[in-house]
Amino acid sequence: MLRRYGRMCVGCRAWRRLYPNSSPCQICGRELHLGDTGACRLCTKQAYVLRPRRHALDLEGANQHGQQLYFADTERRLQLLNPKSSRHRPKPVPQLPPPLVPVGHRQLALFPPHGRDLRRGQQRGFPDVDAPEVAAALKAAVDNYAQHHGLGYCTAYGLDRGLRILLSIQDTPGARFLASDVLLLRSLELPAKPLLRLLAQCGMLDDDRIPNIIPWFREHTASLPEPMADELTIWFELKLSGSTTAPRVKARPHRWIQRMVTNALPALRAWAGQDKDSLRTITRADVLAVLPDGGTPRVDMLQGLRHILRPLKNRRIIFTDPTARIFCGMPATTIPLPVEVDDLRKVLHDQDVPRAALAALAIFHALTSGQLRMLKTTDLHDGRLFLSNRTVLLADPVRTRLAAYLDYRNRRWPCTANLHLFVSQTTGCGVEPVSQVWINDVLGMPTARLREDRLLHEAEATGGDPRRICDLFGLSVGAALRYTGTIDQPGLIEHSLRNAGPSPRPHADDAPPAATQKWQK
Repeated sequence: MLRRYGRMCVGCRAWRRLYPNSSPCQICGRELHLGDTGACRLCTKQAYVLRPRRHALDLEGANQHGQQLYFADTERRLQLLNPKSSRHRPKPVPQLPPPLVPVGHRQLALFPPHGRDLRRGQQRGFPDVDAPEVAAALKAAVDNYAQHHGLGYCTAYGLDRGLRILLSIQDTPGARFLASDVLLLRSLELPAKPLLRLLAQCGMLDDDRIPNIIPWFREHTASLPEPMADELTIWFELKLSGSTTAPRVKARPHRWIQRMVTNALPALRAWAGQDKDSLRTITRADVLAVLPDGGTPRVDMLQGLRHILRPLKNRRIIFTDPTARIFCGMPATTIPLPVEVDDLRKVLHDQDVPRAALAALAIFHALTSGQLRMLKTTDLHDGRLFLSNRTVLLADPVRTRLAAYLDYRNRRWPCTANLHLFVSQTTGCGVEPVSQVWINDVLGMPTARLREDRLLHEAEATGGDPRRICDLFGLSVGAALRYTGTIDQPGLIEHSLRNAGPSPRPHADDAPPAATQKWQK
């Protein structure tokens, strides 16, 4: 028996937690913690040992001629050492859920609902499910999905409840579920995104959602003349879906389409104000008239117009490309600026563990947001971070914050199947990485600002040596010269002198303790 537990074995401690009240035992008469039968643990255990198979407990008869004593925790240790014990029995292999085959028809509703109020249904109760076979198959799919993705009990229960609600409001039992109906579960605070992934994996999802780029494009081109808007719609559908017929066109991301349309809209609206209804009437002089004089605005506008007019000319929607052989100039160069030391200390010593870990990697080792998103737990070991193009020797403050974050991650998502190092509340139920927006929101500032500050001070500490920056951070020579060219800037020198402290900033990946005193204050 261990002294630290008041010389009580594991069984007695569990018995006392289960039955906290004490009274005289009906068998031995001692003042002890009694069970439901009114007997203490020793009398009850003696009755269990002498009980014949499939007979009731005989407390008085079993304890009539004495009691058998045991060494503390001996039975438990024998069970742990015995390979045939129930504790060492192999877990049953989870059976795969039966395949779900959606029905080929869909029942049309006489009065289709314009909007379902699931809160009202929760108050008054949902109807019964008309397809018990589909419900059982979906239940098995939920259990298999929750086990493979390490979901907790609450999330798995939310998935099961959400599927039962969807089955109850479905017009055609056994048909694919509409994604718009799944998104209605957000009003009941049920996990909609994991449910969408589960249904897509089972082949039971009919994605009827409209991408946000479509209403955005219609809203911003509604004021243009109808012929010009039709030509832009042809280009939009071409870039949105792509084309396999010659000339082939590759589908572009939604953000790229939005950027090109935003860059070209001022010119398109200016031409619409000049009574030019179609892009076929645009000439080279019209393009030169609307282009800014120079700098980044001229480059952005001409780039947007070229990406719109050139595919239309290749598709023979317009006759000529008026942007051909027009020099756009060079974008205005920007000077990287340092971040205030107080802001760096605030984000580095924050009590939020994910924020401190992200800030440490960006401040000490200048990692980009893309690298932070794609980091895996297997990339971090032996005090080093193994990236695709280089190996980073982690500084001591970074190791401390990463160790604290790993403890936080194991406590928050102990069974997650996501291999990425940084996990959010949404990605903890899946396997995809976090978004760049999530990283910037957690940091409270763009990751590029912290990265530029680190590269800028490395250039200052090395006297403008581009080779050291290229070797430490994997930059190209041209990108390194952008930071080494700021060494002689008078404004930067004044900023450095104003924020100078008793010790310099760290300027190497293996920063010594003396170089990190300023960060630890």
